[in-house]
Amino acid sequence: MAHEWTPTYPKLSMSHMENVWTTRMKLFNSRKDIDYYDVSVFDQEWNAVPFAVLMNPMSVKYLETKYIDIYIRDKDKGRAVYICSKSKLYAVDTTKPMLFSRICSKIK
Repeated sequence: MAHEWTPTYPKLSMSHMENVWTTRMKLFNSRKDIDYYDVSVFDQEWNAVPFAVLMNPMSVKYLETKYIDIYIRDKDKGRAVYICSKSKLYAVDTTKPMLFSRICSKIK
């Protein structure tokens, strides 16, 4: 079972900082085997777009919900299309297969 990443279609709004836009995402960890998640922002062709979050990767324990504020500069706002979360598995035993889940939301 993958983690949950909502809203599906987030809206950017002006932040308290000049020329910076923001949105709040909600991450729910429904995986017992995962404790860390990364956030990424991409354009239409899946190229990375600069952004800021408080912590990346972030710790989200099993059955915990975290709200993540994403900040995007005004000059990058027009390029940003997807905001994604990806589970991170820190391997101790490298003989086991490693699965990760990535969920993306499309900016309105």
